[in-house]
Amino acid sequence: MTYVIAQPCVDIKDRACVTECPVDCIYEGARTLYINPAECVDCHACEPVCPVEAIFHEDDLPRHWAHYLTVNAEYFDEAASLPRPGSDTVGDHPVVEALPPQSGPHKKEISFFTVRKEEAADADLWFPS
Repeated sequence: MTYVIAQPCVDIKDRACVTECPVDCIYEGARTLYINPAECVDCHACEPVCPVEAIFHEDDLPRHWAHYLTVNAEYFDEAASLPRPGSDTVGDHPVVEALPPQSGPHKKEISFFTVRKEEAADADLWFPS
């Protein structure tokens, strides 16, 4: 069993899940993040911190994103995860590469930094900055 990152992560890559993952099984592609099914320990730490609700347990994937189970697994095949010619970054799965830019009003409001649990616990909610 594993967790899967679906389409809402494309062009967002918030990385809060990367910070929470205790086994470092989440990897960054050019446009989205991927969970390595061979390394995922099914701990559930990544799912609740995803601000765009892109992470699902494989049994709970919505039907319209069910193909992302295969997308995440195939990304870790050797050929799919090699850097593209002329680029020093790892590319994406062909399904993700074929998607048009994913932007919308709800995605612009997301913060692009992460806070560890310890830092969040120290936040003073009575005096927000």
